[in-house]
Amino acid sequence: MDKLHTTQTGPVGTRSNPVENELQLVRAQLNDLIAEARQNQEILQRHQTLDLQLIGSQSFRELIRHIFITLAEICELDQVTLCLLNSQHNLKEMLADLKIDNDEFPYLLFSESETELRHGSRPLRKPLVGPYESKEHQRWFEPYPDQPNSVAIIPLIRQSKLLGCLNLGSDHPDRFAIDMGTDFIERLGSIIAICLENVINSERLTQIGLTDALTNVSNRRYVEQRMLEEIGRARRQHYGISCMYLDIDYFKKINDIHGHPGGDEVLKETAKRIKAELRLSDTLGRFGGEEFVVLLVNTNHEDAKYVAERIRKSIANQAFLLTMTGLCDVTLSIGIATLSDDHNSGEIEEAAKALLQRADEALYEAKEQGRNRVIDSPED
Repeated sequence: MDKLHTTQTGPVGTRSNPVENELQLVRAQLNDLIAEARQNQEILQRHQTLDLQLIGSQSFRELIRHIFITLAEICELDQVTLCLLNSQHNLKEMLADLKIDNDEFPYLLFSESETELRHGSRPLRKPLVGPYESKEHQRWFEPYPDQPNSVAIIPLIRQSKLLGCLNLGSDHPDRFAIDMGTDFIERLGSIIAICLENVINSERLTQIGLTDALTNVSNRRYVEQRMLEEIGRARRQHYGISCMYLDIDYFKKINDIHGHPGGDEVLKETAKRIKAELRLSDTLGRFGGEEFVVLLVNTNHEDAKYVAERIRKSIANQAFLLTMTGLCDVTLSIGIATLSDDHNSGEIEEAAKALLQRADEALYEAKEQGRNRVIDSPED
């Protein structure tokens, strides 16, 4: 009788069944597949969450926060910057109107032309992935103290127009390999481009409704809305807020001498000079006719007087050069009222109304005292 042949696979005296070994191998492979499927499902759910948050963004500020915070967390990225073409929508001016500055979003960059976004001699039309190269990539990741090891530069294209690029960086050298598929990041770039266009258009439409068409500063509706917000914020954060009521002196005489086109030029130049003396956080609005109102946040009485006097001098010390009629001397009368933290109480609407009224009364006093001067209203 032939002997039964067996294979010894373990310690002496133990023998294994080939079928059992095969089953164990299949189970291990199945468990790996299940684990991989679960991991992929989790990744898909996270990305779907990201898509919904990006698409659901109601403002430019909200969208940018999702890009820099939510995207970085969900995709486990070490560096994320966004470079936008300023030439497409005059974005810098829009951001100034939205009170968004570099301190809030240091990783938001701007380029003035598509040429600045080229990769070498090639226009940026497809994602670029691979190891970090200082010469090509430093400009995109300069806000970070440490540079990545691998990067993905994703063009943001909407209706054949390049809006900018999304720049992703990882400390892992193989995260963005040269031979990796780019379907996912191309899709991400498309979603962000659509969302950017939507929020920019939305912000523009909102601005149109809240902007004075002639001077391109805020209108009365926006200033009144902003005043309620700023008084509430000042109350919560315990600081003072000041209001300036400004009126162009003898504006009817300016219209009579220089005509209504000349008067319009004076209004536009006045708004421009006032705005040049303000901070990004301040609000300037035309209240109608030749009247303007300024809100100065986190500003005490003395500082408000200093700013008002600076504005008055910027108008009075340099004549306006009008297109049709030449030089025109212009002066402003300014009334100031301040709402300190100690007096910021009661209904916000009533506090706003009282603040504006006191500034208006101070303006009337400035007119009575001879114009071209600053008068401050004592706080109740």
